[in-house]
Amino acid sequence: MARRHKPREKTENSMKLREILKDIDISACTADMDMEISGISYDSRHTRPGDLFVAVKGLTVDGHRFIPVALEKGAAAVLCQDVPEEGTAWVQTPDCRYGLAICSRNFFGDPAASMKLIGFTGTSGKTSSTILLKHLLEDELGAKVGLIGTNGNMIGDELIHTEYTTPESYELQKLFCAMKKAGCTHVVMEVSSHSLALERVAGLSFDVAVFTNLSQDHLDLHGTMEEYAAAKKKLFSQCAAACINLDDKWADFMARGLKCPVTSYSAERNDADIIAKDIRLSANGVRFAAVHGGEIALVRLNIPGMFSVHNALGVIAAASCLGISLDKCADALATAKGVKGRMEPVPTDGDYSIIIDYSHKPDALENVLKTLRPLTRGKLIAVFGCGGDRDRLKRPIMGAIAAENADYVIVTSDNPRTEKPMDIINEIIPGLKSRHTPYKVISDRPQAIAWAIDKAGPGDVILLAGKGHEDYQVIGHQRVHMDEREIVAEYLKKRSTVG
Repeated sequence: MARRHKPREKTENSMKLREILKDIDISACTADMDMEISGISYDSRHTRPGDLFVAVKGLTVDGHRFIPVALEKGAAAVLCQDVPEEGTAWVQTPDCRYGLAICSRNFFGDPAASMKLIGFTGTSGKTSSTILLKHLLEDELGAKVGLIGTNGNMIGDELIHTEYTTPESYELQKLFCAMKKAGCTHVVMEVSSHSLALERVAGLSFDVAVFTNLSQDHLDLHGTMEEYAAAKKKLFSQCAAACINLDDKWADFMARGLKCPVTSYSAERNDADIIAKDIRLSANGVRFAAVHGGEIALVRLNIPGMFSVHNALGVIAAASCLGISLDKCADALATAKGVKGRMEPVPTDGDYSIIIDYSHKPDALENVLKTLRPLTRGKLIAVFGCGGDRDRLKRPIMGAIAAENADYVIVTSDNPRTEKPMDIINEIIPGLKSRHTPYKVISDRPQAIAWAIDKAGPGDVILLAGKGHEDYQVIGHQRVHMDEREIVAEYLKKRSTVG
């Protein structure tokens, strides 16, 4: 039997258990609802005396196994799905993931409720869109804006490292609390399908939610595209206003049955609320006329690619829901800069180009290759791989996309994690073999990049796809430093010295 601890006395940062458990479905309970709780933990390694320990059932590890450890460390009570041993102060609830989110929200005083919260969900475009909207809100409203996403979390101009696109619910609420204390009036965040399926954003009320698009990804978690789409759609049950990209085939599914107002946007259809007309694409960016009701504004965005048109439309739609005029949206987007790891050019030593892009999903890889094709005077060379311990079904699909849209393909490693790089590559190759595009396998990524540079001729474009903003390679369970910008610079310096 685990050792019992006396309830902690009230401290400045403590809260009664009943206050923390507000809005949670309680099945049974042995804990004193008036006991003081000084913190929340869901990882026994971080449990401190006076905590409420939440026994989350993870994808691979069940937190109930660590209840004795948490109690030994002084946990005052346990929130659980399965009743623990006799003598423990416990509260039973049907879903501890949901319980963790609501407890965390209550413990930090629901800080997000005092700020405008805007969420973007979809397979691609979330990072660029959130950064663009952050810039727009700061430029046009003078607002202090928090940002939560793949490239890192930001409180105004302060960058905070993150492990996940959407943090676990406790860390998320803690971050909201820090943003509120720092004076943020708005928070723009990426909302991943993982965070929706795993209840990380449960209990949040979004002022605006935006759907960008949906293509195959994360089927290792969701199983089917239908389940993936259903996870995304959960966001729109938590928002006051929805913005939907009508050009995506899942748009009708996302909009169906929503109880909130819906603003649609499109670059292809005339029946949307916000429409892009007279679209012009160039190596320097995109230009189009945005039409919203009786308003028309010329939009300039210095980020090339048709996907930039859709990103800009989604941002305009979100801003319009916040009461920002079309003209002000256009003014702000004209001064927006590119996003690190998204169509990012890297200096070279000759008449060829190197582009780094985060495209690690089928539609993203296809989009960036099609964007680069008209900008390529010579050969388009794609260097890419697929992540380990992730959706295996997309591997041959990405191989076929690379072969169909590039002139030469180099298959390499990209965050192999616990898989062997060649095992991953061997699942990509069937897609390559379905086309007649020449390809080469070089599992060592720095060597693959060097080989591509040596192969490049006048007018060629090398796409380094998959890593984007990441400056590491995940091998096993370890992050090993690997920045493609540094790899290119060091190899060009070495080549120059040898030459």
